[in-house]
Amino acid sequence: MVDAHRTFVIVGGGLAGAKAAETLRAEGFTGRVILICDERDHPYERPALSKGFLTGDGDRGSLFVHEPAWYARAHIELHLGQPAVRLDRAAKAVILGDGTRIHYDRLLLATGAEPRRLDIPGTDLAGVHHLRRLAHAERLRGVLATLGRENGQLVIAGAGWIGLEVAAAARGYGAEVTVVEPEPTPLHGVLGPEIGALFTEIHRDHGVRFHFGARLTEIVGQGGLVLAARTSDGEEHPAHDVLAAIGAAPRTALAEAAGLETADPRHGGGVVVDAALRTSDPDIFAAGDVAAADHPMLDTRLRVEHWANALNGGPAAARAMLGQDVSYDRVPYFFSDQYDVGMEYSGYAPPGSYDEVICRGDVGKREFIAFWTRDGRVLAGMNVNVWEVTGSIQRLIRSGARPDPAALADPSVPLDSLA
Repeated sequence: MVDAHRTFVIVGGGLAGAKAAETLRAEGFTGRVILICDERDHPYERPALSKGFLTGDGDRGSLFVHEPAWYARAHIELHLGQPAVRLDRAAKAVILGDGTRIHYDRLLLATGAEPRRLDIPGTDLAGVHHLRRLAHAERLRGVLATLGRENGQLVIAGAGWIGLEVAAAARGYGAEVTVVEPEPTPLHGVLGPEIGALFTEIHRDHGVRFHFGARLTEIVGQGGLVLAARTSDGEEHPAHDVLAAIGAAPRTALAEAAGLETADPRHGGGVVVDAALRTSDPDIFAAGDVAAADHPMLDTRLRVEHWANALNGGPAAARAMLGQDVSYDRVPYFFSDQYDVGMEYSGYAPPGSYDEVICRGDVGKREFIAFWTRDGRVLAGMNVNVWEVTGSIQRLIRSGARPDPAALADPSVPLDSLA
């Protein structure tokens, strides 16, 4: 039976929100749990939207965090297709778009992020796409299949993870792909020039064209259809469709309007939370893409947009809401699949934070581990087509050890012996 004397409300129907609701019940919370989702679909996981689902290898049903009937069994009250439009902190209430007021004793903001928009002429044309939601992926999957059948042209603005994964999917359908990126390599701000150059090679080997050092300035169309994309260096690229993959912005509007502390957008933005994922209001927490969290191990404030952060951050916030002692210090982790190359990245090594990249294995065969180091200490590691080493890499990062560079580069030396 549900005890109606306490109500925990979760705003956000993604992985973080769904896993938080699951954790509340698993930890024995008997009060009301209300999950507010602005999409009409039940909570689903996003990685496959640019991977297996987009390529046609996965079906719609495999995306959902829980089967729809689970919510009723767990006594989770769902508000699907109902956006939260305002927080009344004084009255401890969430106001929905239809005017419904929902009281909370504790509140979790898991509102996620939204794709950044191109601010150029032509973005209102029918062939301009973004990829964040299931509806976007369903539409884009059909577009890529059509481009493949008709030898059509796709221009992608941005060579980040989403841009590259969509490029790989598009080439799988047979579409022609041009990626426009202002930096000199893909993933330049994430992996740096050394490993970024490898991703250039991988995609060029599969027929992707890159246009570096420029950005889109106009999408040219006629009759509502896309014809071409123009870049800042005066080039014009034929296009039937354009994907804007220029990053995502945390959805902080609710928090900002309610007066919660938020981080500077120039440094990633997000709702500021402590190591227990608690905001500047002691009864409001934040997790997932929207949370800019104080990270105890890294000694910095960090906003992470990847799947693992939602998977683990939602449950951590739920435990903190229950009054448990929480210090969320997970090593950041993400993964990507492109063509026959799979990789996993653990750690945090932004531009300027490392002084050397050390590789063990065969980079030419694309079977290796790259380590980003500073003063000998491993800040991050990425395994490419090398598996079951993530735990060892994360232990090495956590240890703060300064292994001998030759041993770090030697595949015969067990990683766990270096921590």
